[in-house]
Order: sequence, then C-alpha cells, then structure tokens
Amino acid sequence: MPEPVKKTVSAFTKKPKTTEVTSGNTAVFEAETEKSGIKVKWQRAGTEITESEKYVIKTEGNKHSLTINNVGKEDDVTYAVIAGSSKVKFELKVKEAEKSETVTPAGAVPAPAASESPAPAAESSQNREASSAETQPEEHQDPIGLFVARPQDGEVTVGGNITFTAKVAGESLLKKPSVKWFKGKWMDLGSKVGKHLQLHENYDRNSKVYTFEMEIIEANMTFAGGYRCEVSTKDKFDSSNFNLTVNEAPVSGDLDIRAAFRRTTEGHDDGAEFNFTSLLKKRDSFLRSANRGEGKSESQSDVDVWDILRKAPPTEYEKIAFQYGITDLRGMLKRLKRIKKEEKKSTAFLKKLDPAYQVDKGQKIKLMVEVANPDADVKWLKNGQEIQVSGSKYIFEAVGNKRILTINHCSLADDAAYECVVGDEKSFTELFVKEPPILITHPLEDQMVMVGERVEFECEVSEEGATVKWEKDGIELTREETFKYRFKKDGKKQYLIINESTKEDSGHYTVKTNGGVSVAELIVQEKKLEVYQSIADLTVKARDQAVFKCEVSDENVKGIWLKNGKEVIPDERIKISHIGRIHKLTIEDVTPEDEADYSFIPQGFAYNLSAKLQFLEVKIDFVPREEPPKIHLDCLGQSPDTIVVVAGNKLRLDVPVSGDPTPTVIWQKVNKRNDLLRNKDDSMTPSENSSDLNTDNKLLFESEGRVRVEMHEDHCVFIIEGAEKEDEGVYRVILKNPVGEDKADITVKVIDVPDPPEAPTISNIGEDYCTVQWQPPKYDGGQPVLGYILERKKKKSYRWMRLNFDLLKELTYEAKRMIEGVVYEMRIYAVNSIGMSRPSPASQPFMPIAPPSEPTHFTVEDVSDSTVSLKWRPPERIGAGGLDGYILEYCKDGSTEWIPALPGLTERTTALVKDLVTGDKLYFRIKAVNLAGESGAATIKEPVTVQEILQRPKFWLPRHLRQTLVKKVGETINIVIPFQGKPRPKITWLKNGQTLDSKDVGIRNSNTDTILFIRKAELHHSGTYEVTLQIENMSDKVAIIIQIIDKPGPPQNIKLVDVWGFNAALEWTPPQDDGNAQILGYTVQKADKKTMEWYTVFDHYRRTNCIVSDLIMGNEYFFRIFSENLCGLSETAATTKNPAHIQKTGTIYKPPSYKAHDFSEAPKFTHPLVNRSVIAGYNTTLSCAVRGIPKPKIFWFKNKMDLSGDAKYRMFSKQGVLTLEIRKPTPFDGGIYTCKAVNECGEDEIECRLDVRAPQ
Repeated sequence: MPEPVKKTVSAFTKKPKTTEVTSGNTAVFEAETEKSGIKVKWQRAGTEITESEKYVIKTEGNKHSLTINNVGKEDDVTYAVIAGSSKVKFELKVKEAEKSETVTPAGAVPAPAASESPAPAAESSQNREASSAETQPEEHQDPIGLFVARPQDGEVTVGGNITFTAKVAGESLLKKPSVKWFKGKWMDLGSKVGKHLQLHENYDRNSKVYTFEMEIIEANMTFAGGYRCEVSTKDKFDSSNFNLTVNEAPVSGDLDIRAAFRRTTEGHDDGAEFNFTSLLKKRDSFLRSANRGEGKSESQSDVDVWDILRKAPPTEYEKIAFQYGITDLRGMLKRLKRIKKEEKKSTAFLKKLDPAYQVDKGQKIKLMVEVANPDADVKWLKNGQEIQVSGSKYIFEAVGNKRILTINHCSLADDAAYECVVGDEKSFTELFVKEPPILITHPLEDQMVMVGERVEFECEVSEEGATVKWEKDGIELTREETFKYRFKKDGKKQYLIINESTKEDSGHYTVKTNGGVSVAELIVQEKKLEVYQSIADLTVKARDQAVFKCEVSDENVKGIWLKNGKEVIPDERIKISHIGRIHKLTIEDVTPEDEADYSFIPQGFAYNLSAKLQFLEVKIDFVPREEPPKIHLDCLGQSPDTIVVVAGNKLRLDVPVSGDPTPTVIWQKVNKRNDLLRNKDDSMTPSENSSDLNTDNKLLFESEGRVRVEMHEDHCVFIIEGAEKEDEGVYRVILKNPVGEDKADITVKVIDVPDPPEAPTISNIGEDYCTVQWQPPKYDGGQPVLGYILERKKKKSYRWMRLNFDLLKELTYEAKRMIEGVVYEMRIYAVNSIGMSRPSPASQPFMPIAPPSEPTHFTVEDVSDSTVSLKWRPPERIGAGGLDGYILEYCKDGSTEWIPALPGLTERTTALVKDLVTGDKLYFRIKAVNLAGESGAATIKEPVTVQEILQRPKFWLPRHLRQTLVKKVGETINIVIPFQGKPRPKITWLKNGQTLDSKDVGIRNSNTDTILFIRKAELHHSGTYEVTLQIENMSDKVAIIIQIIDKPGPPQNIKLVDVWGFNAALEWTPPQDDGNAQILGYTVQKADKKTMEWYTVFDHYRRTNCIVSDLIMGNEYFFRIFSENLCGLSETAATTKNPAHIQKTGTIYKPPSYKAHDFSEAPKFTHPLVNRSVIAGYNTTLSCAVRGIPKPKIFWFKNKMDLSGDAKYRMFSKQGVLTLEIRKPTPFDGGIYTCKAVNECGEDEIECRLDVRAPQ
C-alpha cells in the first residue's frame, strides 16, 4: 500500500504578524510554540538579536515575545523567529509621526502582501543575502590540513553569479600547491572553464596565503549539487566538500498560461512533447500567493510534481494529474520515462561487475558475475563489440551461477570498457591496465675518447621497445638535436650515439626510465700520441738485415720514414710495414751506402723519432801461419762495453775472429763471481782468472736453443731469440789454438717495461674527489720510470677509464669529477722509455661521500633551573653517506672550551641537557655526523641563561570542548587539554564541585597537557567538569560540560482515540526516560492483523498525536510507536492494545451464523520429487509441492539421515512449493532424498534418487 505524502509540520502554533508602527512608539511581536521549553531565537535582517534596553525578549512557557522600544526608521527591516527547524519571517513597517509623504529608504525591501512566510528555499536565500549585506562573516580558520579557509555552502538564484573561495597557507610550502575543483565525485571542472565557469588564483606575499576562486556565471538549475575542492603538495593532501543550491527565479506579473505551453523541440513534428515544468511551478506560485491573500495561517511548501510522479505507482497517476491540474498527462509520462533516476533491482544478476578493475601489464584478470538463472547464456562485450573465442587470450567459464571472463597476458590494448549481457540487462565495468616500472638491468659505462672519435653509450632495460629519456648534465636531449645525437633501440638495449665527439661533449650522461636512473661520465681529450718504443741505433755487417722498429699509442696513426731528411722509397730490398701500433723499416743486404740517420715522423703530430745505422766493415788481414787467435771487436777496450737489448727483441752479435790454425771458439756466461754457466766444448777447463767455473757439459749446438752460437770460417755469431731478463749478464768469448788464446767479455743488458706497482691507497675522500697514493715498482725494467698512468672504474663495471694523458711524475694524484654515492676502484701503470707496465692490482673499493651540511632551525625550546631543552631540524643536504647522528656541545660564556652535552651521538632532533648550574650563561652548538666526518656547526648566537622562566598558567581549550561534549553510553571519553605554565602547575579536577572518583575516572597530567579518560561512559558521568591550574597565586580555570546520552524509553499511554472512514487517530505521551537527550520525534508504524507485517507511516514525527490515513476497508490494524533521540530509536515500542477496525461503508450486513467449517487436512504432496542426474561442482535443486491445513512442518532426509543441521543444504518453502538446494554436489552426495511433511492431522513423504556425475 503506498505511503501517504508527508506534510511539513511547523513548530509554531501562533506566528508573529507584520506590524505597522509610528516612529517613536513600541512594537511587540508574539509567538507560541507547540511545546514549552523550546529554545527560540529572534533575528533582525539575518543577524541574531541579543537582549538590551532597545530589544526586550521574554519567554513564559510556550509563549514568546519580542518588544522593540523607541522604534526608529532604521528598524524598518525584515525580522524572523526560529524554533528548531521552523522559521517564520515578518516585517516591521515604520511610518512618520506626521502624516507627510513617506519616503522609502534606499535599498528597503518591500513588504509581502500577507504575513505568511515564503517557501523555505526563498527564506534561506533572503537570509543569506541579508546576512552578507549587513555583516561580513568571520573567516573560517582551519587548524588541520592545508586550508586556511575552506569553501562554504552557497545559494544562488537562476541567472545569478556566485563565487566560492578557498585559501591555502603557503608559509611552509616550497612551491605553489596544486588545486582542482570537482562537481560530484569525478567531474574535473578544469576542462569546463568557459562562459559559465571561471577559475582564478592569486598569492598575497604579505600574508603568504594562496587564494583560489571558482566563479559560476549565470547559474541554472543543473548547476545545483555537491562540489569538492582538492589541494595537494609534494607530501600533503586535503579536500573540502560544499554544496550549491540554485533557486527558481521569482515570478512577477500575471500568470501567462500560453507561455508555459512551449515545445521542447524546434520543429513542428506531431510527436514533439510539451514542457509543463514552468506551468506547474508558476501555477503553484500563483496558488500560494492566492492563499496568502486569503490570509491562511498555514504555509504551503513548493511542490515538485516530477518528484511526486517519479515516486508514485502507475495507478496513482490520474489522481495526481487531477490534484495538480495536469492537462497532458501522456506527454509528461513520456518525459518521466527518460528522467527516472531510480535504478530497478536487477532480476538477471545476483552480483554485478565492480565499477572498475586494475591489472598489471602482462598479468591476467578475471571478470566475474553471478546470474540468477544457472542456465542463462551471457555475452561479453569489449567497447561495444562482442568478444570472440580466439586462442588462449580470452577464456569463458560457467560455474554454477557464476560467469567468468579471464583475460590472459593483458596489454594496453585490453584497457577498455567491458559489458556482460544477460537478455536485456547489462553490467558495465572498466579495466585499467597498469604498466610495470621499467628497470635498468645493465647500467651505462664511463667512457674516455679522443676528439673526433665515435661515442656509444649502451644500457639494457627490462622491457623491449621501452621509452627512455636521455639527459646531459641534467638537460634533456631531444630529437631536435638529431644532427648531434642519435638514439637507437635494439630489443631491450638502448643506445645514445655521438658520431664525432668534441670537447664540449664531456660531462655526465643520464638515462632515465619510470623505474630507474643510470649515470655515466664521458671525458673527451685532445689527441695525444705516446711513443711506447722508439727506434734504436743499429750496427750491422755487410749483407745483413737492419730492422728499425717503433711503437706508438694510436694504431690508426700513419707516418713516413726519412733517410738523412729524405723520404725512404720502398723497393725490393727496403720494406716498410705498419701492423697495429708497430711501424717497421726493414733493409735487406745492407751496403755501405745504407749507413745514415733514419727518422720516423707520425702524420699529424710534431714527433721525430731518429736512429743511426752504422755499417761494420770486416777487415781481413793475411797473416803467416801459426798466427795466435784474435778477436776483432770495435767495442773492445771501450767503455762501456755493454750491449743493450729490449726484452722480446732478437740480439745478434757478429764476432770476427782470426788465427791459424783455426781457433776453437768457446762462449761462456759468467755471473758476478765469474762463474762459468754454459760452455760449448766438453774438454773446456776453467780459465786462469776464473775462480769457480761451473763444469756444466751442456753443449750449445749451432741450430739449437733460444740462446745459441753459429760458427763460420772467419767469424762467429752469438744469437739470443726473444731476449729475457734472465739473459742479462756478462758473456765471455774465448779463442784457442795451439799458438795461443784470446778472450773478450761482452756485457748484455736487457731492458723491459717496469713491473706493475702495488695496489694504490685511497685517502682524503670527499664529495666528488679523493687522493690516490702509490709506490714505485720494485723493478723499473732497467730504465728510469718516466711517469705513471691512473685508471678508475665503477665497482660493478668492467670498463676502466683513464684519468690522465700526461704522465704523472709524482706518487700522488687528486682524482675529481666522481659521482657521490657510487663505489669506485683505482689502478696504476708505470711507464719507462720501453713502454707501459701491466696494471697494478685494483685498490680497495671506496665511495666518494661528503659530510652533511649543518643542522637547521637550532633553537631553545625550554629552560629550567638545571636543564635546557633544545630542538633542531635535519641538515638540508645529507648526501650518500647518510646521517649517523648529532654531536651537541656547550661552552660557558667567556670560555673557549666546548664540552659535550650528551654522551656520544644522538639520533633525535631534540635534546634535554641536564645537571647544569643555575645562573650560568651557555652557548650551544650542534653538528651532524656521517661516514665522511662532521658538518659545520649550527650555533645559538645569544647565550642561554640557565634559570627557570616564570610563565603564567593558561589553558588552550580545544574548540570542540567549548560546547557541550555529547557521548553515547558505552563510548570511550578521552579529553586532552593542553596548557602552559612554568614552573609545572598544580592541576585539580572537580565534577559538579566534588572531587573525582579515581576508580571511575582516570586523570593523567604532563608538563604540557592534562587528560581525562573514561573507559566506558555511563549516564552518571554527565555533568560539569572543572579543571584548575595553580602556580603560586596565579591560576586559570575552564569548565567542560559532558552529556552522556542513551536510547530513550518507549512512549507512554498510547490510545486509539477514534476510527472513522479510512482513518485512525492516535494519542500518546512522551517517554518517561528520554535517554538524557531531547526527544527528536517519533516513528509510527502500522500492521494488518492478518499478516502482522509492520510498515512505517511517519518517521521523525514531532507531535504526540497523529492521524493515520489511507487504511484499507474491512481490515483491522494494530499501531506501535517508537521514540527517537540523538542515539536512535527506542529499544521497544508502545503498541495499541486493541486493533482499529475499518468498517465498510453503506448498509451494515449481518451475516447469518453458520457452523464453522473444519478445513483441517493431512499433508499431501501434489507434485512429486523427480529423479535427477547432475554434474559435480554445480549447484542443484530438488523441488516438490505439498498442501495441508494447518501448514505442515517440512523435514528433508538423505538416505534416512536428517539434513536440518548441515550447512551444505538450504531449504526453502514458498506458497506450498518446497525446494532443497545442494551446494556444489560431489559424487558422495548421490543417494535417496526424502521429503516429509507433518502436521497435527497426519504426515506424508515422498522420495527421489539423485546421481552426481564427475565432469568429463
């Protein structure tokens, strides 16, 4: 049965009327309320009136009056009286004492035709306008969040303008906050700026406040609703909700009926509809004005016919059309069909899709609905197109009532709107595919190149084809610079290519993704050529081979060979070769003409490598027979007689000999003690000047071994292939024949590159620099060390980068331009005239870090007779070394000694320094410490005197405690009241003037606040709590009112006063127990005696009597009433003892008396159970029908076992149809199922067989 339309109930039984008073007289306004004890407020032009000599306010029971003495022209304004939610407006008209022409004040509001108050919406609008015109509202300060002032609710008339303002404190913000305006939940108004909406913002540098405004221009009815303002910074967020009410423009002039009949479309189509909205509302306004003219006392509220039609059932349409004068009901119903807002309950879906889903890219997602019909077919749509089965991308499942769509390997293409369609019903959702962060799996490597060389930075990311951003020294490299930089993608690898590098390309290059950053350094050096091996002077014999060889650092460098300043032209005898870094000039069959100065000049470099080729002439003298042996060497007798050979090169020494008969040649290598190491002749004995000769009989054959001797008729050749360090020493050649012997010592010196130095040591590590130290190599290769080359690399990298091109002469070097927080290693090369040594072992890994900056905002928080409390903030720059703690020190005034205030480091940003001497003047300083050392000191400039500061006691009462604190029974009460005062004040709590019971109420006091705690509130905890602060003869006191409320008791003395027609009149009295709170109203319910199902007739009803209408003829009704306060409805209700019988109208028919027929009947099944075979895992049901009077009790059995307590089974009974639902049956659920019906007349049972098959 439809509920009756509820009428607005006013709290006033008598309302004040508009009065006309002569200037200087007294005006009296009287009002009566329905109840006594109701608080009444009087307003003048929207501002509350306070009692004074001019305004006298009196209250006696339910009668209230306002007296205005000595009325003047300024009192000619609009007044209002407010009681609860009821408000009545009236006017005071002041006329001059003399009957002269009345002058209307500028801006005066004309009086309405009658004393009736206008509609509530109009009242609210006028009040707001009057309030804003008379007084400037106090700016709302927001102690919590970012807002200084939040936007407030607003009201505007159609066609008017309104501005909402939000203010944000900018004092603690590093940059301007971001502000967004929304309508409803999701509509961002930033994209709607135009003719009807403007957004403004400004910043006041004096107050450091940002002001954001949203201006609505020429408002219309669609602008009404809820709005939201969101403000966000880097680490904070806040929002504020507010509402906009748009009122209809007031109607002026006569009602134009024809203007209301306008078509909603421009064309002349016969099917076009009429718009009756304006007609209905104008007609309603017209009727209200007519009622005011007749002087009716009851105010009539605006009626929204569309809302009435939307809520009414179709059977009531004609009645509503007649009541409100609707002439074209069919046209209105067509429009109503389109604007209906209430969504019908779905009959096809038990559970619909969620509004939105989110899934990571590459993962799978399941969309699931539950349908009412287990056998229903569903369709899945993506962006309106049906999804077809294709491979393993989409998987469709049907499990019982559930329908599941699984999307595998989600990609950005799956980010779309999805629908599930069952018959004519649809369920919508949106799927958002979230891309996982792209990680850098292989970082960039540091590089060092020469000017003009190609540079290629390479990194590897976690996803193919990912988008990355390249930067140089913090500046992004864009596609506009493709003439300089080239970007390349190859699968997961990303490349930055610089074809021809210049000095300006040096710097730090960064590659960024949304999940990581990698930095590498590029150093571009000018081209410099190093000579690893220079050409050496040669002395060769006729027809021998002469080879000049040099090695330079750049294998791409070409050069020319000069002979006495002229370029050498290669031919069959002279060969020029260039292999890698080695350049060779080979001269075969040397002749005397080849003796000259030879030079090698690298192209493009100012180098000239020179050497001399000396031709050795062999002179043969004819001697007579029996000539003693003779060794003919030019170097004999010269100093030094040393032959120098580079390690790895070939040494060939031609020794001309003579003697007759031909002498025997013996080569020996002696150590410093002239020991014989090798010999060629087995019969050799130690020479005369050899003290300890080694008698090793190893023979050196002419063609055997790396070190060998070749014998010829007139000379012998000593050869060392690939000279090594062990080959260095003194070689002795001995000639013997019968005539005599000759000998000569030749010193061979093998020079090589130095040994690698030991691992360098790292010291003096800073933010981006360090000092590297090392020791010379143990062996310098026989040549003095010319300098050192230093290289570094990141610990996790494999690429070493050279730090210097000019040789380092010193044993220390300061390395710079490193990245803080990155772990590095160093190594050293030693260089002599032969070349560069192998690298030294890597140094211990180290990390460039720097000390933090000094702490900030170092201030004194509190001082007592023996302690000082200090606080500070962390340093602005901490760096990669982190922060280990702080060192706090103090120094007495006049002294230079700083004393630690705390033992060791402290990690906190506050400190309490204890055990100080009263009266001392101390300076304090604080330093931050990390791995790199101590920061600079932050110091308090003025000395701090250790002495208690007397501070007057004062409470800082929170705003919510300045009014009555209302709590429900059973809730926890925790009141925190901060205060100030030094020394520590004495705190006293009283309740209603009595000391508190410590067992019932907990009190905790600290230096800065006092807390009252009640674990479980009871009604007796209500009262006034006073807390007092006492310091010597100074004190401060505050009072807190606590009201504990509970649900009220039921109303009393409910009476059914009268029954007539379709109506019943009820009366009752307020409940005896109001729960310690004002009774807000009553809820009246009715129930038909046949069904005893209760329906709400009135809720929040304020009177203690009511009339229940629209009762059904012939039925009997019971009524019950709940009382309501802030806690809610009462636990029990007051119920009428006797039912109200709604008798039928007309002649009262007196039925004959018949003997009551006995309708009792034993249970009998009218529809049997049917044997079923089902698939395991899908819910199934067994159904049958039974009849019987009285209603039989139903029992279900499986294999004679009662199923009543088994949660697997659900049993339903509706209108005699019995259903047993088996949830997800298994093969074990198969068997004989029995249904048994029992009543007092008998019983009946029926059974069936259920087979459960396993799924195929």
